[in-house]
Amino acid sequence: MTTVTHSIGRTSPSEAEEKLVRVYIWEWPVRIAHWVIFLSIVVLSFTGYYMYAPFITSRGSGAFLMGEMRFIHEVTAFVFVAAFLLRVYWFFKGNKWARWRQFLPIGRYQWQGFIGQLQYYLFVRRKPEFRMGHNPLAGATYSMIFALMLIEILTGLALYNRILGSKVLGFFVGWLPMLISIRYLREIHFLIMFAFGAFVIHHVYSAVLIGIEERSGLVGGIFSGYKFFSESRIKEDASHE
Repeated sequence: MTTVTHSIGRTSPSEAEEKLVRVYIWEWPVRIAHWVIFLSIVVLSFTGYYMYAPFITSRGSGAFLMGEMRFIHEVTAFVFVAAFLLRVYWFFKGNKWARWRQFLPIGRYQWQGFIGQLQYYLFVRRKPEFRMGHNPLAGATYSMIFALMLIEILTGLALYNRILGSKVLGFFVGWLPMLISIRYLREIHFLIMFAFGAFVIHHVYSAVLIGIEERSGLVGGIFSGYKFFSESRIKEDASHE
């Protein structure tokens, strides 16, 4: 950790006198998974919407364009799956801010943070809940997003295997068409795309908002991995481990 000698952001008088400490929060697997998932969702949404409702036409090559879109969609989908699996693995392997406990409001301290952050978004309180990693409300939201990602992966693989006919893939997702018709699997797969789009908009907005409130380098942290905290806040976070 590196000590920073200048004060950053909105702090209390006592905190303003403290040195800020640079803390390595987001490890490289977290950052790589984050950006690969984001870029994959952008590509998958574009190609997926085109496959659902073609909006680009090219004389004499429409069929080839659809084939190219499908190919890009399928390759990107496997990149997305790889990034998802990396992040799931890091739920158990990573530091304390990357582990699964950060994503479930278990324990009194987590529930207090969940309610406090909800009150902040509802304009009931003036300042957000302080956490060095994810605040509990954000963590719970990410849990739901990861659940949607899993559903998107399963439905996508089930649709893909209708064409591929792989026995290995069928072992993992062959049960889905037995429970839900292909028509509805396709609709579920398509509609979740819009949920991801809405989440991205809110995620960017809330990251900028909380970054301004905390002045801890929240937005820059997803690039560098580092955030900045006063020593008193680091001790506060450590006291709840």
